[in-house]
Amino acid sequence: MAVQSPCIGICRINARSGLCEGCFRTVEEISSWTRMRDEERGQVIWLVEQRQAEAAAFD
Repeated sequence: MAVQSPCIGICRINARSGLCEGCFRTVEEISSWTRMRDEERGQVIWLVEQRQAEAAAFD
């Protein structure tokens, strides 16, 4: 099964963090998503989860 994009349709890059405010990916991760293998996408998903947890800790 293909790894699904974490995009939720809120596409704004935070100037301070460099991450999308909706999916917590970098511009590079977003732009290369369609060319990534599932293994690479899984790594990005893991990073996204870590970033989300870190952001939640500051809320």
